[in-house]
Amino acid sequence: MLKLTLRPGEHIDIGEEIRVVFSGGSANNIHLLVDAPKSLNIARSSAGGKRAASYYKEPDISLEARQQINAILKKERMRQQA
Repeated sequence: MLKLTLRPGEHIDIGEEIRVVFSGGSANNIHLLVDAPKSLNIARSSAGGKRAASYYKEPDISLEARQQINAILKKERMRQQA
């Protein structure tokens, strides 16, 4: 297992198609953005419990949240090209 320390806006790449961006957090919560192909199933497990085998579609996020995600990803792509 790999343990990382990231600052808001920093990211990790998993392979060529998956990017996980740390967008901030608070005392007991972190906020991650996952940029991955739609064909990839991503499951969320509860902390301290057994990993649930159920997959579900996340509810649609707000326009503002989508714009923030797109802005972060665009900024990261531009930084990589520089």
